[in-house]
Amino acid sequence: MNRISCFVNLCILGLALCFTASAATPAPKTGMPDRYQAGSQYLAYPRPAYGLPKLTEAPAGYVPFHIEHYGRHGSRWLLKDTDYDRPVEALRKAQANGKLTPRGEQLLGQLSKIADDSKGRVGELTPLGHRQHRDIARRMTENFPEIFVPGTHVDAKSTVIIRCILSMANEIAELQRICPELIVTCDASRTTQKILAYNSTDTIARKLGRDAEKRYGEEFEKNHSDHSAFIAKIFNDPQFVADSLDEKQVFGDVFDIVVNTQSHDDQPDLYDVFTEDELNNEWLNHNASWYLTAGNTSLTNNRVPYNQRVLLRNFVESADTAMVSPRLSANLRFGHESIVLPLTILMGLNGSDIDTTDLESVASKWRNYEIFPMGSNIQMIFYRPAANPALTPDEVLVKVLLNEEEATLPLTPVSGPYYRWKDLRDSFTAKLDGFSEKFSE
Repeated sequence: MNRISCFVNLCILGLALCFTASAATPAPKTGMPDRYQAGSQYLAYPRPAYGLPKLTEAPAGYVPFHIEHYGRHGSRWLLKDTDYDRPVEALRKAQANGKLTPRGEQLLGQLSKIADDSKGRVGELTPLGHRQHRDIARRMTENFPEIFVPGTHVDAKSTVIIRCILSMANEIAELQRICPELIVTCDASRTTQKILAYNSTDTIARKLGRDAEKRYGEEFEKNHSDHSAFIAKIFNDPQFVADSLDEKQVFGDVFDIVVNTQSHDDQPDLYDVFTEDELNNEWLNHNASWYLTAGNTSLTNNRVPYNQRVLLRNFVESADTAMVSPRLSANLRFGHESIVLPLTILMGLNGSDIDTTDLESVASKWRNYEIFPMGSNIQMIFYRPAANPALTPDEVLVKVLLNEEEATLPLTPVSGPYYRWKDLRDSFTAKLDGFSEKFSE
């Protein structure tokens, strides 16, 4: 069994992270996505660049005592060598035939440099990705100082992917730096994988998503895929592109590299190769695709978000354990956007579980970048009366943060973003227990 099990001191010893360079910070923007948000899952974690939300004070007399958490890894390189090499090869082919504009020649040089720098790094965290998790951990201690005190038990688990393990290690190292007396355990194994990335084994949900994307997504994309401005800027002969290159592939490959430059401190700004319409259209396509493959839509029989039923059950059961424990605690989990997104939807956060079959209307009410940027996270914070910590679970309150911002739930709150844990637990349990009856599999 592939297993990594460590105490926090090993996490710290395994890291020598002294990243001080600061990434470019985009200005907040509303309406259609700005150029950074147009990258969907490549959006760098939006805190603090898009503001730090002000949290609502707990009802009088209530204090936090436990956290349930799931976080995506931080900013990373693209996943495969071909993601960098393929567009370089396409532009070199055009160059050999004299078909690049001056901007195309410049872009080829820029992409070649990025491709060279990526060797041996694909899929790994960037320095920014490391910093994001240290900052998230630090703000967690600032937001909930009552929890992170000597003797609190922090249990951290990760999928077996290195960027997720390092994301976990960064958060744990920062927590331990702030409060060395925390009792911390870390684990990344095939056992944790079954809980933290169950969607990879849910073949029914995966097939439903793939089939819907092919049936509905490809038609949607045809109506939002005008690459003519990009082609004219980079190539001097559109017919050569049509005859000798895969226009869609070249555009998509360059797009991914461009929008992921925000994951790096030292890559050039390449957004000028696209018009605003091209950025918006590509986001519309990706947003619709993610909705089809993760959303609560009748186009997939509302089945796909249940690929996180095992993880949500783990949240409930872990919280149940915390209710009867005399100690303060936090359960931290680390994985991927492909888990954060359907988990958010299954939990019903911020109305993300909307059901529509009209892909043209999705972007007006469901935006992927609001849910799963690099470093995205869900934090469930549990509260109890300070004067009576030995209480029944019926008295516990909970609020949920999505990317550190207070989220709404499809329930009646006690006050502001605070809900009765009993109500939320009953809602989650009914949904999970009803799965086998709702879906005959």
